[in-house]
Amino acid sequence: MAVTPAARGTLPDSIGKKFSRFFHAHPGLSIFLLLLLPFLWLGVVYFGSLGALILQSVFQYDSYSGRVIHIITGENYIELLSPSNLDIILRTASMAAAVTLADAIVAFPLAYYVVRYAKGRVKALLYLAVLLPLWSSYIVRVYAWKLILAKEGILSWFMAQLGMTSLLDKVLSFPGIGGPSLSTSMIGMWIVFVYIWLPYMYLPIHASLERLSTSMLEASADLGARPASTFWRVTLPLVMPGVVAGSIFTFSLTMGDFIIPGTIGNSSLFIGQAVLRYQGTAGNIPLAAAMTVVPMVVMALYLVLARSRGAFDAL
Repeated sequence: MAVTPAARGTLPDSIGKKFSRFFHAHPGLSIFLLLLLPFLWLGVVYFGSLGALILQSVFQYDSYSGRVIHIITGENYIELLSPSNLDIILRTASMAAAVTLADAIVAFPLAYYVVRYAKGRVKALLYLAVLLPLWSSYIVRVYAWKLILAKEGILSWFMAQLGMTSLLDKVLSFPGIGGPSLSTSMIGMWIVFVYIWLPYMYLPIHASLERLSTSMLEASADLGARPASTFWRVTLPLVMPGVVAGSIFTFSLTMGDFIIPGTIGNSSLFIGQAVLRYQGTAGNIPLAAAMTVVPMVVMALYLVLARSRGAFDAL
């Protein structure tokens, strides 16, 4: 029997309807096929690379031949407990904690003012001022700060105009955080880290404050609570998940960064620099992989703590 042109035109439609009815009757299969490629990518590329990294960290390295020997050993993790490597780990974690604390102190009042008090053009300008640095190159911003913090930079000039050069010299004379100039000191590195990661702390706090209902603040006031009491007992606990969510970004980004420590600061190594040196200069890939596992473990523990504080609800 010949197929008429009209029947040919309806054939694809009928097949499409059959497929549509089939997937409608099997929603689980539809979701499975929809997520199959993303999960394959996540499993092969992401978890595959993590597995290869962890596997490399337990291989042995022959320093004489410069070859990686595929023998399972724990020597690399024992090497991490050496004084020099422990110093690197503690220095990086301390800097990450200091940057996270400073970003929270700066971002919270700014976000609170923008959400609660700023209106119209002022609100838009403040919001834009926080996000505008993200539109420029990360490398350009870091090198711009290197020029600002240099001995002959604008910040030193400004301090000299205010007659505060002696104060700056005293700050730079402190052991551990000082140096010849701000651009070659730990405190200068801390300033750059705080500036670079500030938007990542600000945005979750801003989102948490936006979701905070004003009716709860009004109810607290109706019950006789003063503004300070309302802030400490109502606002801060409800916005704290946003603060913790922002700290996930600032802490993890500081833990893994090697560009800022390599550009600003002295010769003290951070984890990112140590990984680069072990892998690139020394060719000790197993030790570099073991060092990379350290921030992964630290952040895993941090994420467990953050999840208990409801931080993922603010992302």
